[in-house]
Amino acid sequence: MGHLDHAAFGWLTPALSYLMACIGAALGLRCTVRALAATGRARRNWLFTAASAIGTGIWTMHFVAMLGFRVTGTDIRYDVPLTILSLVVAMVVVCAGVFAVGYSRDRNRALLLGGLTTGVGVASMHYLGMSAVRLHGDVTYDPVLVALSVLIAVAAATAALWAGLNIKSPLAVTLASLVMGAAVSSMHYTGMFAVSVRVTPSGQALPGATAMQFIFPLAVGLGSYLFLTSAFVALSPTADERAASASAQRPVPGATG
Repeated sequence: MGHLDHAAFGWLTPALSYLMACIGAALGLRCTVRALAATGRARRNWLFTAASAIGTGIWTMHFVAMLGFRVTGTDIRYDVPLTILSLVVAMVVVCAGVFAVGYSRDRNRALLLGGLTTGVGVASMHYLGMSAVRLHGDVTYDPVLVALSVLIAVAAATAALWAGLNIKSPLAVTLASLVMGAAVSSMHYTGMFAVSVRVTPSGQALPGATAMQFIFPLAVGLGSYLFLTSAFVALSPTADERAASASAQRPVPGATG
């Protein structure tokens, strides 16, 4: 059995991956708050932004954490198409959950169905990303820990959607994003602890790209997207601010120039 190291760079990758998950969650929650206060095209655009932020945060968290993944006795490569597909899956399932909550009239039902769908989708993203790993050996999983990771993913997704519906203040959003980031990180590492590898030494070159060739630049790009979108949302006026501005610019009846 090969020895698995989930933090080859020490606390750097777990801490950075947790930060990415928190930023994605916080941005997604803020966008959801904006969406629920908007109508028409504006609501749709804010929901798209929320879904992309949460999906990007979850995917970036996973693969930043994977930068610290090592197995003694074998190199590791990543199948590029499967890795990209895992990103698409993350975006699609989160988008489905966010839109279900954003537009459904029965929000409790939408919350349950959206949380279940999104959670299973996030877990699928994780294990699809793991299926993109190429190494010299056989990978097996502990079914109990796999099931636990899926349950954590569903709980985290449901909590995220609930928070989007019920949490409004910036402080509450910050606290909720810290909790959600911890839940997403817990799901990832629970799934990783389910992994066992039986190494088969070989001199053949592995197909795919190394983490630094592909995962690192993609994670940096998506992380930059999160930071830039966060700045845009922070600088965009809220519905209350726009209403206050319009009220201030409205002429006072009976006023003379």
